[in-house]
Amino acid sequence: MNYNNFKHLLEDVDWDLHEGAVATYGDWPVENREEFMYAGAARLPIVHEVCKTGKYNAIVLLGGGEPGLAEAKEIARKYNIPVTSCAFAQMYIATTLGNKFSVIDISELHNMYYYDLVVRHHLANRCASIRNLEWPMPRPGYEDRPDIHTQRHKAQRGEHSELVDVAVNEAVAAIEEDGAEVITLGCATLFWLQPLLQQRLCEMGWEVPVLEGYSAAIALAKLMVDLKLVTSGLMVPADGVRKWRRKKVF
Repeated sequence: MNYNNFKHLLEDVDWDLHEGAVATYGDWPVENREEFMYAGAARLPIVHEVCKTGKYNAIVLLGGGEPGLAEAKEIARKYNIPVTSCAFAQMYIATTLGNKFSVIDISELHNMYYYDLVVRHHLANRCASIRNLEWPMPRPGYEDRPDIHTQRHKAQRGEHSELVDVAVNEAVAAIEEDGAEVITLGCATLFWLQPLLQQRLCEMGWEVPVLEGYSAAIALAKLMVDLKLVTSGLMVPADGVRKWRRKKVF
């Protein structure tokens, strides 16, 4: 999705896209913890397969919720391959651009899953807030909800989009009320908002960076390759480690 927004980052990269495993829980987008767990487990055989080919020197996990990231890092480290993902990359890049960032996200369900990601990445003290648009994805029994994709098509045709307005209002509230100095986007289905949200904030006089996950994850993967870096072996130890620690501290 949104390839035109980040294609410049791939111009010097030989890359392939794996469309991922077929969802085992149903035919709707992931939004809650159970669905993300299924999605993460389904990704791991693909990560194994990709690593074993010997063709790749980085893996980028698409999707805002980054299911399976920790496990993918553990698998890929055996092959000296770095793994990046959308939430992880956005959050850490955001911390280099301002004191605090806020997340603009789609729904109460997804907010609380994303809340756990902020804590897991040890960034609760750098996250000003998660702002909820309450514009959930269609789910069984809730097919009549407003469609995010319809809003995207309207905005890209230059028509008025209610979702863009709501996102702008929440971004401004995050800045004025929560102390955010950088704006990030939670669910991947919102990443198309980045250029529109950036433009609207600039027009209002807010000099605040707006990030989206695909660009952040790709750029971070390229940086890791250029610096010849891979996940620490102390963070994801392999079987039969040569050196081990008697104690882990917090």
